[in-house]
Amino acid sequence: MAETFDLTIIGTGPGGYVCAVRAAQLGMKVAVVEKWPSFGGTCLNIGCIPSKALLHASELFEEASHSFPQLGIEVGAPTLNLSAMMAHKDDTVASNTGGIEYLFKKNKITAFKGTGRIVAAGKVAVSGDDGATTEIETKNIVIATGSVSATLPGIEIDEEKIVTSTGALKLDKVPENLLVIGAGVIGLELGSVWARLGAKVTVVEFLDRILPGMDLDVAKQFQRMLGKQGFEFKLGTKVTGIEKTDAGLNVTIEPAAGGEATTLSTDIALVAIGRVPFTEGLGLEEIGVECDKRGRVVTDAHYKTNVEGIYAIGDVIAGPMLAHKAEDEGIAVAEILAGQAGHVNYGVIPGVVYTNPEVASVGKTEEDLKAEGIEYKAAKFPFTANGRAKAMLATQGFVKILADKATDRVLGCHIVGKGAGEMIHEAAVLMEFSGSAEDLARTCHAHPTMSEAVREAALGLGDGSIHI
Repeated sequence: MAETFDLTIIGTGPGGYVCAVRAAQLGMKVAVVEKWPSFGGTCLNIGCIPSKALLHASELFEEASHSFPQLGIEVGAPTLNLSAMMAHKDDTVASNTGGIEYLFKKNKITAFKGTGRIVAAGKVAVSGDDGATTEIETKNIVIATGSVSATLPGIEIDEEKIVTSTGALKLDKVPENLLVIGAGVIGLELGSVWARLGAKVTVVEFLDRILPGMDLDVAKQFQRMLGKQGFEFKLGTKVTGIEKTDAGLNVTIEPAAGGEATTLSTDIALVAIGRVPFTEGLGLEEIGVECDKRGRVVTDAHYKTNVEGIYAIGDVIAGPMLAHKAEDEGIAVAEILAGQAGHVNYGVIPGVVYTNPEVASVGKTEEDLKAEGIEYKAAKFPFTANGRAKAMLATQGFVKILADKATDRVLGCHIVGKGAGEMIHEAAVLMEFSGSAEDLARTCHAHPTMSEAVREAALGLGDGSIHI
């Protein structure tokens, strides 16, 4: 007889494993289904975590090459040991995925290894690598199967020369030339890794700007910073074909609006045009779970699908494809199933680009506010006027805060600078409590810190910043 659970979650990425732990904390008997050899999904295995390991290591390599002499550190030119750097990445992944296994054991969560398929409401079949099938009886099911890299029509990914983020994280040598297709977060982060290690990086973007969805002012200034780091941008441009040759790749591009085609030669082409929900093999069509035109599972405000007892979270539903958004949804749905009032505030979900400098954003952009007809005020404070930034040779960038003109309530915060991904959270906490710019301006900040720039930007929305 099949074992019965209160909740079965298909997928153990950030949304799935966090949902499982929270549900177990709330007293539920929980099962998870994972088809990969290790837990953690794309984020921990081939996404967020390994990319940050390489971003950090490559940033230190670049600092040793360029910043150390100015700081009085003389060590000579650093030598790259790429295999050791990759080993650090792999060790980081193993440590994090092993941590999830520990959490499952600690919270008495039963893990089933294999490919999950929903047979009916309350029933999941798990097909193992050995061909055996296990059936799980369950009161509720959460689909947390995440997303996969989007691909271009007619271009075959081989993860060796034409790669997605997966292949770009395991190249065995630094390419002389790297073509990045797509100027979003993933493309710019991985382009940064290989640019720091010596690659010439060219970015092709269909739109006329980088970082679509982020504040335009931020995107323009950040593009200039990347240009100084050696990035070349071809905006308003589309890739129409890639030909493999003995020497590498010939990539055909043309203006997005149409026009004469030209060819670029490169060693590696990274396709980073976004991600699409992954629901293949789940049996959703057979059991009648509704999906939209983009392949996303349709849910109500409580993450429930149109089939009783089946829920979905993370990249498979609408909203930003971010690990922390999936985590919050996992917690929310577990609490809802426990009879609590789980919810996610989608107006306060930070986004970070882990380049150097970092880019971080939370809330509305100026473009959003203009489109919505909201009267607002804006203030910026540059890191060139911040004492700690000067001491750290980290004066690139600024903090920009947007607030409601009538109420002073902070509506958005955008930061370009070293450690921006850490600094953004004081704005997120403030916004979660509907705080005003004055609240932030009157909050004492330790000196000297980079975070003082956040306070100074808030002061700029009142009588003015102190240090500019």
